[in-house]
Amino acid sequence: MRALDIAATGMQAQQTNVEVISNNLANMTTTGFKRQRAEFQDLIYQNLRRVGSNSSDSGSIVPSGAQVGLGVKTAAIYRIDEQGNLQQTSNTLDLAIQGSGFFQVTLPDGETAYTRDGTFGLSATGTIVTADGYIVQPGIQVPTTATGITINTSGQVQATIAGQTAPQTVGQLQLAIFPNDAGLEAQGDNMYLQTAASGQPVTGNPATTGFGTVMQGFIETSNVNVVTEITNLISAQRAYEMNSKVITTSDDMLSTLTNLR
Repeated sequence: MRALDIAATGMQAQQTNVEVISNNLANMTTTGFKRQRAEFQDLIYQNLRRVGSNSSDSGSIVPSGAQVGLGVKTAAIYRIDEQGNLQQTSNTLDLAIQGSGFFQVTLPDGETAYTRDGTFGLSATGTIVTADGYIVQPGIQVPTTATGITINTSGQVQATIAGQTAPQTVGQLQLAIFPNDAGLEAQGDNMYLQTAASGQPVTGNPATTGFGTVMQGFIETSNVNVVTEITNLISAQRAYEMNSKVITTSDDMLSTLTNLR
C-alpha cells in the first residue's frame, strides 16, 4: 500500500520543518541571526496511465492520464537575510551593520569568515577582535594609550590619544557583500564561509554604493518573529498529525484485508 510510504515521507518532512522552526526559536536572542525556512518538493510520480498516450488505434489521446504521487522531500532550507532590529548597547566596540554587508574575520587556520555579529573587543595588544579572539580584518591596532575609540558610519576607526587634541585615524573597516547571501555556509559561532553558490565576495567601505553603514554602540538582533514561528510550528504539528492519521488508516485497511474469510 503506497499510502504508508507516502505518509512516512510527509512525517519526515514535517519533522524537518519542526527542527528548522525550533532552531529559529532557539536563536531568537542570538546577535545577527537570520531565520531559516524549509522548502519542500513533491517526489516523482508513478504513471498508471501516461498522459498524452494513445488510447486507440485511431489516434485518440488520453487528456489527463493517471499519475500517483509518491510523497514529499526537503528541497532546501533557505536563510532569510532580512534586516534585524538595532539595539543600543552604548558599548564602544559593539557594531551593527544597517544594510548589506558582512564583517570579515580571520580564522585561526587563516581562512576568512563572514559575520553580522559585531560584538567586538580589544586583544591584549590592542587589536580589534571578535568574542572568540579572532582578528577582525584588516587587523586594526588601537594604541594602548588611547582614551577613547570612535567608529563612524563609514567604518573609519579613530582613537583619542592622551595629550592630543585631534583624534588619530588608526584604521578603516571594510564590509563584504555577495551575489547570493543565501549560498553562504553557516559554520556556527555566527560565522559563514564562502561557497560556490554564494559567489565571490566584493569588498568596500561602509556607506558606499551597495554597502550598509556601521552603527557604533549598537548590535543587530535576530530577525526571528516569534508569532510567525509559533504559527508555523502549530501548522507543522497538525500536518504531522494528519500524516500519522493516514498511516493509522492504512494499517486499519490492511487489517481488514487480513481478516477476510
